[in-house]
Amino acid sequence: MIIEPARPADVRPVEALLAEAGLPLDGAAAAFDRGLVARRGTAIVGAVALEVFECDGLLRSLVVAPGRRGSGLGRELVARIEDLARAAGISELYLITETAMGYFPHLGYQPVPREMVPESIAGSVEFTTACSSSAVVMHRSLDLRTKA
Repeated sequence: MIIEPARPADVRPVEALLAEAGLPLDGAAAAFDRGLVARRGTAIVGAVALEVFECDGLLRSLVVAPGRRGSGLGRELVARIEDLARAAGISELYLITETAMGYFPHLGYQPVPREMVPESIAGSVEFTTACSSSAVVMHRSLDLRTKA
């Protein structure tokens, strides 16, 4: 398995994975300018993206193909996107989810009130149109000196 930066040609296969998982597509294509994909042979079996807002980041569109779930691939994708976030100088990482509230606490993310989210992120497509107002917002501080 190879995890590498997403390419423009990867957008459609990633969107197909997102749709299959019931995840929002709004803004996903643009988010994959800073995204990663996991490949097994020629097939994309996982993906995650990062949107940057100065020192804050939005982790979005984490998806793993059904046959690869439970393999640790999601954890690896999150770790790799966090490394990219650190390299970009991001110290605070947020996400919004309607389906994975139980998954992300194992990776260091904790629920936070929407009012805690910086305005720049609160105005993103993910927050304004892609996810419902009942979705859970989660946050993690990143140590920029070391990998957490």
